[in-house]
This record gives sequence, C-alpha cells and structure tokens, in this order.
Amino acid sequence: MHPKTPKPLTIVATIKAKVNHIEQVKSELLQLTKASQSDEGCIQYDLHQDNANLDNFIVYEVWENNEFLQHHVQSPHFQNYIKVTEGMVDEFIITEMTVIS
Repeated sequence: MHPKTPKPLTIVATIKAKVNHIEQVKSELLQLTKASQSDEGCIQYDLHQDNANLDNFIVYEVWENNEFLQHHVQSPHFQNYIKVTEGMVDEFIITEMTVIS
C-alpha cells in the first residue's frame, strides 16, 4: 500500500479595506502578490478585486503544503504587508481548504 500523497493546501484570503485606504491596500496587496508568487512551495497566488465593491479583495493561493504556507506567513514581505496596512483594513479572513475533486 502506497502512502497517500498530501494534497496541496488552498487558501482564500478575504480582505476588506477601509474606504479611505482602498488604493493603498491595493498597492500593498499587488506588491505582496508579486513577491509571494516567487515563494518556495507556491503553486498559485492570485489577487482579485470585487467589481462592484472596490474595497473587497480576494487572494486565492495554492501551496504545496502547510509548511510552505507557514514560511510565507513568516516571510519579510508578508510581515511587511501586515505592518504597513495596520489600521487600513476592516476585515482580513483566512480560509484554509483542500481540493476534494
């Protein structure tokens, strides 16, 4: 019997910027996205902005495993995003998922 190969970890990050900080948060998210796409273990890292509510952003991420995700969370570029956008975001929700089909 072969051990099960772990499935990649999918992350959906929902960010709601404060109305007076939309462009600043967007700029920081664009920088974070570019840097994160080069992180080891990153399979996919895409930033989306809601067409109807410009203060809503979604980051769709796929990581080889949780270890690579944790390295990303501790990375200088992620920590910088958290520091620089402090007080500019109303909501920051992380949902971890695994593909099932």
